[in-house]
Amino acid sequence: MSDCDDLDKPKSNCGIVGVYGHADAAVYAYQCLYALQHRGQESSGIVSSDGKNMFRHVGMGLVNDAFSDIKTLKGLKGRLAVGHNRYSTTGSNMLTNAQPFMVNFKESPVAISHNGNFINSRQVRNELVDKGAIFQTSSDTEVVLHLMARSKATDIVDKMQEAFAKIRGAYSIVLATNDKVIGLRDPRGWRPLCLGKKGKTRIIASESCALDLIGAQYVREIDPGEIVVLDKDGVSSYWLEEKADRKACIFEYVYFSRPDSRIFDENVDKARRKLGKNLAIEHPVDADIVISVPDSSNTAALGYADRSGIKFEIGLIRNHYVGRTFIHPEQSVRDFKVRVKFNPVEGVLKGRRVVLVDDSIVRGTTLKQLAKMLRKAGAKEVHVRVSSPPIIAPCYYGMDFPTKQELVASDKTIEQIREFLGVDSLGYLSLDGMVGAVSNGKSGFCTACFTGDYPLKPEDGMTKLQLEDVNNSN
Repeated sequence: MSDCDDLDKPKSNCGIVGVYGHADAAVYAYQCLYALQHRGQESSGIVSSDGKNMFRHVGMGLVNDAFSDIKTLKGLKGRLAVGHNRYSTTGSNMLTNAQPFMVNFKESPVAISHNGNFINSRQVRNELVDKGAIFQTSSDTEVVLHLMARSKATDIVDKMQEAFAKIRGAYSIVLATNDKVIGLRDPRGWRPLCLGKKGKTRIIASESCALDLIGAQYVREIDPGEIVVLDKDGVSSYWLEEKADRKACIFEYVYFSRPDSRIFDENVDKARRKLGKNLAIEHPVDADIVISVPDSSNTAALGYADRSGIKFEIGLIRNHYVGRTFIHPEQSVRDFKVRVKFNPVEGVLKGRRVVLVDDSIVRGTTLKQLAKMLRKAGAKEVHVRVSSPPIIAPCYYGMDFPTKQELVASDKTIEQIREFLGVDSLGYLSLDGMVGAVSNGKSGFCTACFTGDYPLKPEDGMTKLQLEDVNNSN
């Protein structure tokens, strides 16, 4: 992500897609990656197969940067394809780490795209190196390929089951051979993955918004621990041996996923409106208008306004056209980043008591600058409402949060945070209020970043060095 995009939010996950059964499978994958651009902006890539040979192209930057030449896309032949948008966490931001990765097994070439984080990747990697393995990248995804390559099984599903029996952590995977596309979710279902169809074509994608762009129909969520195989025989399901309680990442609803997506079998827009409504119930305030921190907080702000009866207004305008390489002055860099990204609407704000709804607070630096902006534009009062609880702990399962020491809520009370932000009042949604908004009749959400209660203890599979390094790898 660029400096101007690098504001006070957790970094995105990766986006993955697999397409089977269409003459222009790579074109479909390309279009799906456009819809999943929010999940990764550092590199993009597609691997396709015509049944005999695989064709690969990866490039740095956005989808449009990586596939700027139409000839490149036309060269990706075949009726199946897998794609990837990457946001790196510990794996370096360079072309060698761009996915999908492609390797040649004895039985067939294989391409793989991954969203998530293996908490024991260094341990497994070191064991493989001791046995003679040579790694070409710094991405934890390559560990899977080495494990599969060492398997004596001849069936690709058997290889996957054997490899992932040794892997622990969060992962949604799409994998391709010359004649199959395979999707896989970890046993806890941390990251979203869904199945769609368009005629006889089948699609696997991180979010349903990718299906919408190509006119495909949402079929269902791929279940935790499920291996879905798309081939000439249709759709088949197999299962990982490990069984575990469901732990879907609740932050996907709070911030990461697009509001027009359906993830974990529930509409994100609907969930975010409930978050805002619950927030209004828990933290009412006497005010004149409700505004959002655009764009991820828009829906929650609408929910807050609806339940509170306070009028929703557009009080901040976000600049979507900054570009990826905007040059900023050396002094007051962070302040400048906020000002170039957001601009207050003075006619809306002047003389008004304002409720500013945000989806989360990480460091608090951006929100502090926004509060100053609102006051400078004439806001009489500024009341901040947050549609999630305080973030107190880092994530080890595929989100890139700062270190615990950088999280403003890790060592400050809510009153101290309010003083730091310089606002008239501050209210966070409770843990119960958040979970109650997204449960959809199901239990089992990972709330580790809000509670410090890790479903898989990082100490169980990570070295001390990894515990100190909270920038997880994709």
